[in-house]
Amino acid sequence: MSRQNISSGSYLEPQIGFSRAVRIGNTVAIGGTAPIAAEGGTDCVGDVYGQTKRCLEIALAALSSAGGTAQDVIRTRIILTDIRTYKDAARAHAEVFTDIRPVTTVMEVSAFVDPDWLVEIELDAILKDQK
Repeated sequence: MSRQNISSGSYLEPQIGFSRAVRIGNTVAIGGTAPIAAEGGTDCVGDVYGQTKRCLEIALAALSSAGGTAQDVIRTRIILTDIRTYKDAARAHAEVFTDIRPVTTVMEVSAFVDPDWLVEIELDAILKDQK
């Protein structure tokens, strides 16, 4: 099976040595996706809901580049710096996944690389078509 590495253009990809997503066969893994604004910097500083929406936008764009859609997502991980804000992140998550209902983990970490990031999202998907 061939491997497809997908970049989101994050400035951290070459520094750390990672891809936003990797597709092998019909499986796609999308790593911790931060709320990086289109023009750089952090999107929606101080707003967990807005940051979660941005993380999902970036992650789903990577999934689309791999040939998938939100319907293909089987697992999500919502990673927060303050678990007390989970309802705001959950609201943004539900806007995409209410009917799809992947398995989901919500967890807290002490910090991310950028102190303005309040949330990161990870997705795993299994695509219907085999490349």
